Amino acid sequence: MRLGSRSPDEFIQILNKKNELIQNEFLKKILELTEMVDVKVMMGDSTITEQKTFDPKQITNYLEKLIQKLTNWSLQDVSVTNNEDLRRIFTKFEVNEGNYLISGHISLQFHVLLFYKPLQRVIDCQKELAEIVDKTKNKETELSDNSDQFVLNKLKEMGYKDFDHQKLFEVFYEDEEFSKKVYEEIEKDSGEEFKRLSEKKNELFKELDSLLIETYQTSSVLIDDTRLVGGEEGALFTLDIEFIKNNNREGLFDPRKMSSVAKDNIVKKLEELEMAIKE
Repeated sequence: MRLGSRSPDEFIQILNKKNELIQNEFLKKILELTEMVDVKVMMGDSTITEQKTFDPKQITNYLEKLIQKLTNWSLQDVSVTNNEDLRRIFTKFEVNEGNYLISGHISLQFHVLLFYKPLQRVIDCQKELAEIVDKTKNKETELSDNSDQFVLNKLKEMGYKDFDHQKLFEVFYEDEEFSKKVYEEIEKDSGEEFKRLSEKKNELFKELDSLLIETYQTSSVLIDDTRLVGGEEGALFTLDIEFIKNNNREGLFDPRKMSSVAKDNIVKKLEELEMAIKE
Protein backbone atom coordinates (compact mmCIF):
# COMPACT_ATOMS: atom_id res chain seq x y z
CA MET A 1 0.00 0.00 0.00
CA ARG A 2 1.56 3.27 -1.12
CA LEU A 3 1.19 5.98 1.51
CA GLY A 4 -0.54 9.02 0.10
CA SER A 5 -3.14 6.92 -1.67
CA ARG A 6 -6.74 7.69 -0.89
CA SER A 7 -8.28 5.58 1.83
CA PRO A 8 -11.32 6.04 4.09
CA ASP A 9 -9.55 4.18 6.90
CA GLU A 10 -8.71 6.45 9.85
CA PHE A 11 -5.32 4.84 10.54
CA ILE A 12 -4.21 5.05 6.91
CA GLN A 13 -5.22 8.72 6.91
CA ILE A 14 -2.97 9.25 9.94
CA LEU A 15 -0.10 7.58 8.09
CA ASN A 16 -0.81 9.67 4.98
CA LYS A 17 -0.49 12.87 7.01
CA LYS A 18 2.75 11.62 8.54
CA ASN A 19 4.02 10.71 5.08
CA GLU A 20 3.20 14.21 3.83
CA LEU A 21 5.11 15.78 6.73
CA ILE A 22 8.15 13.62 5.98
CA GLN A 23 8.01 14.47 2.27
CA ASN A 24 7.88 18.19 3.10
CA GLU A 25 10.90 17.87 5.41
CA PHE A 26 12.74 15.97 2.72
CA LEU A 27 11.94 18.61 0.11
CA LYS A 28 13.26 21.33 2.46
CA LYS A 29 16.55 19.43 2.67
CA ILE A 30 16.73 19.07 -1.11
CA LEU A 31 16.12 22.81 -1.54
CA GLU A 32 18.96 23.48 0.86
CA LEU A 33 21.38 20.96 -0.64
CA THR A 34 20.75 21.93 -4.28
CA GLU A 35 21.18 25.65 -3.77
CA MET A 36 22.54 26.94 -7.07
CA VAL A 37 25.84 28.79 -7.44
CA ASP A 38 27.36 30.54 -10.46
CA VAL A 39 30.46 29.14 -12.13
CA LYS A 40 32.38 30.47 -15.11
CA VAL A 41 32.45 28.14 -18.11
CA MET A 42 33.51 28.27 -21.73
CA MET A 43 31.20 27.50 -24.62
CA GLY A 44 32.26 25.59 -27.73
CA ASP A 45 32.79 28.89 -29.56
CA SER A 46 35.22 30.05 -26.81
CA THR A 47 32.68 32.44 -25.27
CA ILE A 48 33.02 32.62 -21.49
CA THR A 49 29.75 32.80 -19.58
CA GLU A 50 28.26 32.01 -16.18
CA GLN A 51 26.31 28.82 -15.57
CA LYS A 52 24.28 27.85 -12.51
CA THR A 53 25.01 24.51 -10.87
CA PHE A 54 24.86 22.62 -7.58
CA ASP A 55 27.07 19.98 -5.97
CA PRO A 56 25.61 16.42 -6.21
CA LYS A 57 28.13 15.28 -3.61
CA GLN A 58 26.04 17.14 -1.03
CA ILE A 59 23.12 14.83 -1.81
CA THR A 60 25.31 11.73 -1.61
CA ASN A 61 26.73 12.82 1.75
CA TYR A 62 23.26 13.55 3.11
CA LEU A 63 21.91 10.12 2.14
CA GLU A 64 24.99 8.38 3.54
CA LYS A 65 24.49 10.16 6.88
CA LEU A 66 20.81 9.22 6.79
CA ILE A 67 21.79 5.57 6.46
CA GLN A 68 23.99 5.86 9.54
CA LYS A 69 21.15 7.38 11.60
CA LEU A 70 18.59 4.67 10.80
CA THR A 71 20.47 1.98 12.68
CA ASN A 72 17.53 -0.41 13.01
CA TRP A 73 16.56 -0.16 9.36
CA SER A 74 17.89 -2.13 6.42
CA LEU A 75 19.25 0.28 3.84
CA GLN A 76 20.94 0.00 0.46
CA ASP A 77 24.21 1.80 -0.16
CA VAL A 78 23.78 5.13 -1.93
CA SER A 79 23.90 4.56 -5.69
CA VAL A 80 24.32 6.83 -8.72
CA THR A 81 22.97 5.99 -12.16
CA ASN A 82 24.72 7.49 -15.14
CA ASN A 83 22.72 7.55 -18.37
CA GLU A 84 24.50 10.09 -20.59
CA ASP A 85 23.12 13.47 -19.49
CA LEU A 86 20.62 12.12 -16.93
CA ARG A 87 21.71 11.00 -13.46
CA ARG A 88 20.02 9.85 -10.30
CA ILE A 89 21.30 9.55 -6.73
CA PHE A 90 19.17 7.22 -4.63
CA THR A 91 18.85 4.78 -1.76
CA LYS A 92 16.17 2.35 -0.62
CA PHE A 93 15.33 1.28 2.91
CA GLU A 94 12.99 -0.97 4.84
CA VAL A 95 12.14 -2.10 8.35
CA ASN A 96 9.89 -4.79 9.76
CA GLU A 97 7.29 -4.08 12.40
CA GLY A 98 5.67 -7.36 13.39
CA ASN A 99 3.99 -8.78 10.31
CA TYR A 100 4.28 -5.49 8.44
CA LEU A 101 7.06 -4.11 6.28
CA ILE A 102 7.69 -0.41 5.82
CA SER A 103 9.79 0.32 2.73
CA GLY A 104 10.88 3.55 1.09
CA HIS A 105 12.74 5.05 -1.83
CA ILE A 106 14.61 8.36 -1.90
CA SER A 107 15.96 9.81 -5.16
CA LEU A 108 17.17 13.01 -6.73
CA GLN A 109 17.18 13.06 -10.52
CA PHE A 110 19.09 15.72 -12.42
CA HIS A 111 20.62 16.59 -15.77
CA VAL A 112 24.27 17.12 -16.61
CA LEU A 113 25.42 19.89 -18.97
CA LEU A 114 28.97 19.89 -20.33
CA PHE A 115 31.10 22.98 -20.89
CA TYR A 116 34.79 23.69 -21.15
CA LYS A 117 36.85 25.06 -18.32
CA PRO A 118 37.57 28.78 -18.96
CA LEU A 119 41.22 28.16 -19.86
CA GLN A 120 43.39 29.45 -22.68
CA ARG A 121 44.50 25.88 -23.36
CA VAL A 122 40.99 25.05 -24.65
CA ILE A 123 41.32 27.75 -27.32
CA ASP A 124 44.86 26.61 -28.18
CA CYS A 125 43.68 23.00 -28.64
CA GLN A 126 40.82 24.10 -30.86
CA LYS A 127 43.19 26.15 -33.03
CA GLU A 128 45.63 23.25 -33.36
CA LEU A 129 42.79 20.92 -34.31
CA ALA A 130 41.50 23.34 -36.93
CA GLU A 131 44.97 23.55 -38.49
CA ILE A 132 45.35 19.75 -38.55
CA VAL A 133 41.90 19.28 -40.09
CA ASP A 134 42.81 21.73 -42.86
CA LYS A 135 46.02 19.83 -43.57
CA THR A 136 44.50 16.34 -43.56
CA LYS A 137 40.98 16.83 -44.97
CA ASN A 138 41.99 16.10 -48.59
CA LYS A 139 43.72 12.85 -47.64
CA GLU A 140 40.82 11.81 -45.40
CA THR A 141 38.33 12.50 -48.19
CA GLU A 142 40.39 10.38 -50.57
CA LEU A 143 40.53 7.50 -48.12
CA SER A 144 36.82 7.78 -47.35
CA ASP A 145 35.64 8.01 -50.97
CA ASN A 146 37.81 5.16 -52.15
CA SER A 147 37.97 3.06 -48.98
CA ASP A 148 36.54 -0.21 -50.35
CA GLN A 149 38.58 -0.15 -53.53
CA PHE A 150 41.63 1.00 -51.60
CA VAL A 151 41.27 -2.01 -49.31
CA LEU A 152 40.74 -4.41 -52.24
CA ASN A 153 43.88 -3.12 -53.92
CA LYS A 154 45.83 -3.52 -50.73
CA LEU A 155 44.55 -7.09 -50.33
CA LYS A 156 45.75 -7.94 -53.83
CA GLU A 157 49.17 -6.51 -52.98
CA MET A 158 49.16 -8.74 -49.89
CA GLY A 159 48.47 -11.81 -52.04
CA TYR A 160 44.70 -12.15 -51.62
CA LYS A 161 42.79 -12.80 -54.85
CA ASP A 162 39.16 -12.90 -55.99
CA PHE A 163 37.81 -10.53 -53.34
CA ASP A 164 34.64 -8.59 -54.16
CA HIS A 165 32.92 -5.95 -52.03
CA GLN A 166 30.49 -8.45 -50.45
CA LYS A 167 33.28 -10.86 -49.57
CA LEU A 168 35.28 -7.97 -48.16
CA PHE A 169 32.42 -7.05 -45.80
CA GLU A 170 32.00 -10.66 -44.63
CA VAL A 171 35.70 -11.17 -43.91
CA PHE A 172 36.09 -7.87 -42.09
CA TYR A 173 32.98 -8.57 -40.01
CA GLU A 174 34.04 -12.10 -39.05
CA ASP A 175 37.81 -11.67 -38.60
CA GLU A 176 38.79 -8.70 -36.43
CA GLU A 177 42.51 -9.57 -36.46
CA PHE A 178 42.52 -9.75 -40.25
CA SER A 179 40.81 -6.38 -40.65
CA LYS A 180 43.22 -4.83 -38.14
CA LYS A 181 46.18 -6.14 -40.11
CA VAL A 182 44.82 -4.77 -43.40
CA TYR A 183 44.18 -1.31 -41.96
CA GLU A 184 47.65 -1.24 -40.45
CA GLU A 185 49.04 -1.84 -43.94
CA ILE A 186 46.84 0.93 -45.34
CA GLU A 187 47.95 3.28 -42.59
CA LYS A 188 51.58 2.75 -43.55
CA ASP A 189 50.80 3.87 -47.09
CA SER A 190 48.98 6.98 -45.97
CA GLY A 191 52.29 8.69 -45.26
CA GLU A 192 54.24 9.42 -42.08
CA GLU A 193 53.11 13.05 -41.95
CA PHE A 194 49.44 12.09 -42.23
CA LYS A 195 49.92 9.44 -39.57
CA ARG A 196 51.65 11.90 -37.24
CA LEU A 197 48.92 14.48 -37.70
CA SER A 198 46.20 11.89 -37.10
CA GLU A 199 47.85 10.82 -33.85
CA LYS A 200 48.20 14.44 -32.79
CA LYS A 201 44.52 15.05 -33.59
CA ASN A 202 43.49 12.13 -31.35
CA GLU A 203 45.70 13.47 -28.55
CA LEU A 204 44.09 16.91 -28.81
CA PHE A 205 40.58 15.45 -28.70
CA LYS A 206 41.53 13.53 -25.54
CA GLU A 207 43.00 16.66 -24.00
CA LEU A 208 39.85 18.64 -24.80
CA ASP A 209 37.79 15.91 -23.11
CA SER A 210 39.92 16.34 -20.00
CA LEU A 211 39.16 20.08 -20.04
CA LEU A 212 35.40 19.57 -19.86
CA ILE A 213 33.49 20.62 -16.77
CA GLU A 214 30.13 19.22 -15.68
CA THR A 215 27.31 21.41 -14.40
CA TYR A 216 24.15 20.06 -12.82
CA GLN A 217 20.52 21.10 -13.15
CA THR A 218 17.47 19.88 -11.25
CA SER A 219 14.03 21.01 -10.14
CA SER A 220 13.37 21.20 -6.42
CA VAL A 221 9.93 19.61 -6.69
CA LEU A 222 8.56 16.23 -5.68
CA ILE A 223 7.94 13.83 -8.55
CA ASP A 224 6.38 10.36 -8.66
CA ASP A 225 7.68 7.06 -10.06
CA THR A 226 6.18 7.69 -13.50
CA ARG A 227 7.87 11.08 -13.85
CA LEU A 228 11.13 9.61 -12.55
CA VAL A 229 11.12 6.87 -15.19
CA GLY A 230 10.15 9.50 -17.77
CA GLY A 231 13.42 11.34 -17.09
CA GLU A 232 12.00 14.39 -15.32
CA GLU A 233 14.15 16.35 -12.91
CA GLY A 234 13.17 16.39 -9.26
CA ALA A 235 13.10 14.57 -5.92
CA LEU A 236 11.28 11.36 -5.14
CA PHE A 237 10.23 10.14 -1.70
CA THR A 238 7.87 7.19 -1.40
CA LEU A 239 6.74 4.97 1.47
CA ASP A 240 4.93 1.66 1.23
CA ILE A 241 3.45 -0.63 3.87
CA GLU A 242 2.93 -4.30 3.13
CA PHE A 243 1.57 -7.23 5.11
CA ILE A 244 3.88 -10.25 5.32
CA LYS A 245 2.08 -13.56 5.07
CA ASN A 246 3.91 -16.87 4.56
CA ASN A 247 7.02 -14.88 3.51
CA ASN A 248 5.02 -13.16 0.78
CA ARG A 249 4.38 -9.44 0.61
CA GLU A 250 0.78 -8.32 0.25
CA GLY A 251 0.07 -4.69 -0.59
CA LEU A 252 -3.65 -5.09 -0.02
CA PHE A 253 -4.66 -5.70 3.56
CA ASP A 254 -7.38 -4.63 5.98
CA PRO A 255 -6.02 -1.97 8.41
CA ARG A 256 -8.98 -2.67 10.72
CA LYS A 257 -7.43 -6.05 11.53
CA MET A 258 -4.14 -4.49 12.71
CA SER A 259 -3.45 -4.58 16.42
CA SER A 260 -3.12 -1.29 18.29
CA VAL A 261 0.46 -2.25 19.18
CA ALA A 262 1.37 -2.68 15.51
CA LYS A 263 -0.26 0.63 14.63
CA ASP A 264 1.57 2.51 17.41
CA ASN A 265 4.91 1.00 16.46
CA ILE A 266 4.46 1.82 12.78
CA VAL A 267 3.75 5.46 13.67
CA LYS A 268 6.89 5.47 15.86
CA LYS A 269 8.95 4.13 12.96
CA LEU A 270 7.71 6.93 10.71
CA GLU A 271 8.48 9.49 13.43
CA GLU A 272 11.99 8.03 13.67
CA LEU A 273 12.36 8.43 9.91
CA GLU A 274 11.05 11.99 10.10
CA MET A 275 13.65 12.95 12.71
CA ALA A 276 16.45 11.41 10.63
CA ILE A 277 15.30 13.33 7.55
CA LYS A 278 15.20 16.62 9.47
CA GLU A 279 18.67 16.42 11.00
